[in-house]
Amino acid sequence: MSEIVYLTEEGLKKLKEEIEHLSMVERPKISKQIAEARDKGDLSENAEYDAAKEAQGMMEMKLAQLQATLRNAKIVDESMIDTTQVQIMNKVKLKNLQNGAITEYTIVSEREANFREKKISVETPIAQGLIGKKKGDKVNIQIPAGTVTFEILDISI
Repeated sequence: MSEIVYLTEEGLKKLKEEIEHLSMVERPKISKQIAEARDKGDLSENAEYDAAKEAQGMMEMKLAQLQATLRNAKIVDESMIDTTQVQIMNKVKLKNLQNGAITEYTIVSEREANFREKKISVETPIAQGLIGKKKGDKVNIQIPAGTVTFEILDISI
């Protein structure tokens, strides 16, 4: 059974762009490298050929994984997202009760996670500790540095 991958419209667009880039740019480029290496003679001792074939295999594997993700993708309708409790696709504003720091994260699928953009995977300990909680709840979350207590200040989309 395939695992459903929840994506936003933006995430779906990025996925399709990556698939197109691999198919239309990277695949022909690697094919050209293989052909050029093949033209250099004996393939049994041709490191260039071996490297190009390995790159082709890796690229084809990545492309297959991305296509599988696309087949299993479900687009999340943001108008249907509940903001009474934390769930995937929510933006959550948190206050660290130990140091008073306020942070905001958006909980997304593993595929869309990007810590620089403050998008954390639903699989992370922080997200797992927040799922199902409501505004005003205080939550103890175990992270690598130890247990941190957060207060949920706001939930939005």
